[in-house]
Amino acid sequence: MDLLIIFISAAVVNNFVLAMFLGICPFIGVSNKTSSALSMGMATTFVMVLTAIVSWLLYFLILVPYKMEFLQIPSFILVIAALVQFVEMVIKKVSQPLYRALGIFLPLITTNCAILGLALLLSMREYTFMQSVIFGLGAGAGFTLALFIMSGIREELELTDVPKAFRGAPITLITAGLLALAFMGFAGMI
Repeated sequence: MDLLIIFISAAVVNNFVLAMFLGICPFIGVSNKTSSALSMGMATTFVMVLTAIVSWLLYFLILVPYKMEFLQIPSFILVIAALVQFVEMVIKKVSQPLYRALGIFLPLITTNCAILGLALLLSMREYTFMQSVIFGLGAGAGFTLALFIMSGIREELELTDVPKAFRGAPITLITAGLLALAFMGFAGMI
């Protein structure tokens, strides 16, 4: 039950994008089309789960026992950069169209503050290994959910008669704000 609560909390209640406002750049940049949003969400989820595993091992098996917690941020950044490079190479080999569709946003996962936020929250909350994996999976699922919902709305907005002053970035930001307000309704549930 504890793991289910961690998953739901990370995915919905404390959604990284809509509640913590982490990872806004890919949220706005890749949510034009549902297919690219779903692909980016899955790639980010994969990186988040791997980051949860590796950063937990690094923090609790190396940094804490040797009293080197002060190296937490630089070591997490190195881990994330290496993991993103790995994911980028895999996607490039497996699916060239997906690699081109994600474009610059794939290497930007490295600088996605949601990934670093995940690693830092794991150490702050002192989750067990399994809790960390579930937290990473829930955070990735929430990131994917936010991207998918936003992309669906943005695709519908392309077919809607939006006033000229609101076309493009203004309606996108208004929609993101309304989504964040909607997700605030889950606050206090868990």
